[in-house]
Amino acid sequence: MKIFVRERNRSEEGTKRPRYRVVGVQGGDLKIYAKRIRQCELKALEAHTGAEIVYLERDGEGKEGKKKGC
Repeated sequence: MKIFVRERNRSEEGTKRPRYRVVGVQGGDLKIYAKRIRQCELKALEAHTGAEIVYLERDGEGKEGKKKGC
């Protein structure tokens, strides 16, 4: 089983806000109801389910997926 996550735009270390966003889950019978998740919660999921956590890279610009002009 794999859990795909990426770092959020507005998250910074030390802000006490969840830093990762769950993008998807492959395999297994796992449902995640949280949109944003902390790293310690990811580690707990990994330990209990045996899942592999896959950290996705960000493009750094945030331009993909946004509408151009109105």
